[in-house]
Amino acid sequence: MSLTVTPSGQACGASVRGVDLSKPLARETAAAIREAWLAHQVLAFPGQKLTDEQLEAFTLNFGPFGDDPFIAPIPGHPHIIAVKRKADETAPIFAESWHSDWSFQATPPQGTCLYGITIPPTGGDTLFANQYLALEQMPADLRKRIEGKRAVHSARNAYAPTGFYGAGDKGRSMDIRPSDDAGATQLHDLIHIHPETGRESLFGTAGYIVGIDGMHPEDAAALIAELYRWQTRPEFQYRHKWSPDMLLMWDNRCTLHMATGGYAGHDRLLHRTTIGAT
Repeated sequence: MSLTVTPSGQACGASVRGVDLSKPLARETAAAIREAWLAHQVLAFPGQKLTDEQLEAFTLNFGPFGDDPFIAPIPGHPHIIAVKRKADETAPIFAESWHSDWSFQATPPQGTCLYGITIPPTGGDTLFANQYLALEQMPADLRKRIEGKRAVHSARNAYAPTGFYGAGDKGRSMDIRPSDDAGATQLHDLIHIHPETGRESLFGTAGYIVGIDGMHPEDAAALIAELYRWQTRPEFQYRHKWSPDMLLMWDNRCTLHMATGGYAGHDRLLHRTTIGAT
């Protein structure tokens, strides 16, 4: 089987054709997909008819399932989350802020797979920001100020009972489970080495980053805000447009991503798995 990998022409991302993901992947095909994934950070596979079992099987080619906290899985599939929104829903768009999935965990996941089932005719793009480029092109002064520093990551702003998705977040079709566990913190380097490519990358952003180890909170907040403005600049971005039966996989270790709206009046449903660390 011969893969055709077509770069997006933007800061990252590529589309992949020439493979049927509903069938078990040969070892060499999985290796070729992984090579393309590491090169382009985000891969889109259009025209894939997948069951939940086939989505799970694809995910396991690239690592174990990751742990998905604070969101209930779909029935019968403990490793699949439904990212859904009803046509008449008025709650804020889920994940409409820049982040790296579950960066607040002690060992954050490698990546994420997201499969489009019900896709609106307009809107709902997913944005990605290439954190290799953001670091490579960073002004020397800003790099000097973050060099060697460790960020404090936490889910508290999102998933604590008082957080954005907490007890006051009503009318949402997704089954989000706020918890006091969201108050836990983990330290991760602001600049880290990607374990497979060996390239330096920024890791994480404001939201899940709630402080910088050893810095006064006000000084840390100012630096986090400045870093956020830099790492999400348009020149580092890829805008992904969805179609039904499309599978997307991205590398959480060197990208940020965020959801967008623009599809009011339309249902939207995607199924998501997490590729855990190896």
